[in-house]
Amino acid sequence: MELRHLRYFVAVAEEGSVTKAAERLGIQQPPLGQQIRALEQELGVALFDRAAKRISLNAAGKVFLTDALDLLARVNDAVDHVRRFDRGERGCLNVGFTSSASLHPWTPKMLRAFRNAYPLAEITVEERETYELILALRQKRVDAAFLHISAREFPDLTSAVLAEETMVAAIPRDHPLARAPSKPVTLEMLSDQNFVVYRRPDGPGIFTGIERAFAAAGLSFHVVDEVHRMVAAINLVAAGRGLSLVPHSIQVLHRESVVYRSLAPDALPPLPLYLAYRRTSNLELVRNFITVTTRSAADLSNGKTA
Repeated sequence: MELRHLRYFVAVAEEGSVTKAAERLGIQQPPLGQQIRALEQELGVALFDRAAKRISLNAAGKVFLTDALDLLARVNDAVDHVRRFDRGERGCLNVGFTSSASLHPWTPKMLRAFRNAYPLAEITVEERETYELILALRQKRVDAAFLHISAREFPDLTSAVLAEETMVAAIPRDHPLARAPSKPVTLEMLSDQNFVVYRRPDGPGIFTGIERAFAAAGLSFHVVDEVHRMVAAINLVAAGRGLSLVPHSIQVLHRESVVYRSLAPDALPPLPLYLAYRRTSNLELVRNFITVTTRSAADLSNGKTA
């Protein structure tokens, strides 16, 4: 039995006429009648009551019609599903974030833009440290990741800059530098202060660039605590352990115990927000996510609503 036999049967059943069914299907009447008889022979069951110039479903035919319609609907759904998957409209996308990248105000807007563009796609998200997300990308456990570090140093990965944000000084509220929060802070003012730093265990990270900026200015600071995540650094700043330098978007955290002060112009370069992904991907869904996300970031940069 082939799918065309089911389609022929349904057409005859719905039209109540072989002639009308043949017209609907765009085939000749005699071959259609032969196909219906062949189907009945294969099933070993008569599906129609026949009379002069009239054909109608019998009880067995009505039962078979219900199943035939269900089978054809499922086949159509399967065809639609695979075509949408091939176009990147359906499927499951695994997206990773560092804790700091997840707090960037554009991140949820870019995700919403993709959901609006491809409502049938499923998105799973996970928050991990940078080196964990890089590894997950390389092992194909994550399709794309929002990071503050470029992935171009890895031969199988690449990244695009979505946004840039300024850095701010995170200062315990009872620290002398927490006064006059509206005035910018210079690197000289931060020199020789106690600092909580966050480092990647697998190589250079954001704070590596900060240390280089201090060194280039002939300045230094004291490291009192070292953690792997930026949010953990803010927790320690809130506990009074020391200062830290973090992206502007982080200042939503612990505002009751942390004062965030702007830095003097050109004290530190702006921090990029990257979308990292594999250089080659066979999934159109991933390519669509990259396209929508980068376009959404460009719209946000130009003041448009995502």
